[in-house]
Amino acid sequence: MPQHYLGIDVGTTAVKALVVNELGSVVGEAESPLEVSVPRPGWAEQNPSDWWHGTVHAVRAACAQADIREVESIGLSGQMHSSVFLDDSDTTLRPAILWNDVRTTVQCRLITDSIGKTGLRRLVGNPALEGFTAPKLLWMRDEQPHLFDRVRSLLLPKDYVRLLMTGEKATEPSDAAGTLLFDIRRGCWSEEMLDALQLDPAILPPVLPSTGVTGGLTTAAAEALGLRPGTPVVGGGADNAAAAVGSGVVGQGAMQTSIGTSGAVVAPIERPRVDPAMRIHSFNHAVADTWYLMGVVLSAGAALDWFRRALSGPSGMPPTYDELTSEAAAVPPGADGLTFLPYLTGERTPHADSNARGVFAGMHTGHHRGHLTRAVMEGVVFALRDSLELMRRLRVDATEAVAVGGGARSSFWRRMQADVLGVPVVTVGPQGGAPYGAAVLSAVGSGGLASVEEACGAWIRPLDRIEPDPETAATYDEAYERYRKLYPRLKRHFSEQAQDSSSPP
Repeated sequence: MPQHYLGIDVGTTAVKALVVNELGSVVGEAESPLEVSVPRPGWAEQNPSDWWHGTVHAVRAACAQADIREVESIGLSGQMHSSVFLDDSDTTLRPAILWNDVRTTVQCRLITDSIGKTGLRRLVGNPALEGFTAPKLLWMRDEQPHLFDRVRSLLLPKDYVRLLMTGEKATEPSDAAGTLLFDIRRGCWSEEMLDALQLDPAILPPVLPSTGVTGGLTTAAAEALGLRPGTPVVGGGADNAAAAVGSGVVGQGAMQTSIGTSGAVVAPIERPRVDPAMRIHSFNHAVADTWYLMGVVLSAGAALDWFRRALSGPSGMPPTYDELTSEAAAVPPGADGLTFLPYLTGERTPHADSNARGVFAGMHTGHHRGHLTRAVMEGVVFALRDSLELMRRLRVDATEAVAVGGGARSSFWRRMQADVLGVPVVTVGPQGGAPYGAAVLSAVGSGGLASVEEACGAWIRPLDRIEPDPETAATYDEAYERYRKLYPRLKRHFSEQAQDSSSPP
């Protein structure tokens, strides 16, 4: 009888479900959209019950498309950092505070002052940034103490869905690593961090392996999902870790570059390494005894989308991506000296500067729309290179980069990545992203395959490969140097501009 595995990703904009057969082929997939609430500027929240409703809808639709009513196991993936607060009856106390919520600047400063940068580097391997989980918990203690006093459990999005599926509370290392409460080296909650922040360790769930079975579907959950009671649910992985598994990026020497709304560079490593200045993230992978370095570009595909929308005429119809890409391709590499900083919403790696803003530099009358488009696309890839250069300083490099996300659909952008990053760029199939990685983890967890590495080798195949062109790469090296020098010269201006805009009239 054919075997099937289910992967679920609890994302920010949608819950996605994907059914994979024993050959690794996707036979059913569906998604259910999610809304993000913005009660105040800089805040971002979701109702955790919406994740469950979205999961039910997406799973039923994907299984109907696959024409199945039973799967061997279920793997979970989800947005990192976002926080679910539960009382003693496992009822949510307030909407979940999401990863892109920036209300916790004061709490981040408190954490840094209390622990020190050296302490953060030693204990959790990452700086205190607004996106992480721990600052959200401290914000609740400071601003909503009546609710904080009732917190008995803290869960991450995929783990809340796990609770409703199995009745069990659990997480796994790749998601725990994004809380700022997890010792990435020892693979356990950091008692020293919890003590310093005066947080009760009892509110944190057990940490089980990413391929470990964390429970089985309850009768009620099975009925809601249309699946068999007792179906095993495995640990799964954080979205970036699961996406890396889904593209076969599971061992040192591989690298994943992502251009979606945001961008990321993910490079697995065999032992934990932390940048001395913590400019790049260091997390546990969803693969046993493996970690990964990750750099984040806050506005990647979003930068090109912003530029495209800015070109809308009176009709409101912007040019197509194909039109813009064709014009950009007619412009030489380096955009005839035009440089773009894609910091439209600040930047994470390497600057961790929420005040940074987008910039066109070097513009003259000889530039036209194609130059502007090319500069935007180059700026995004230069931002990816910033992360890769930090990794190289830690003696982590790649023999090739697997391109994923919407930007990977553009052969022009993939060619640009190869030339700027100086490594071959490949695409792989199936292109299922994080839910596909979750399905891989579920197959390993239920014994369908012996290891994540074996599963990736059997199921994931290369589709396309672009080698760097040495001459073009040399041109981009010069353009990247122009790009790299801009931020230090503008940092003070960004800070002053932010102060001016926040000052009362």
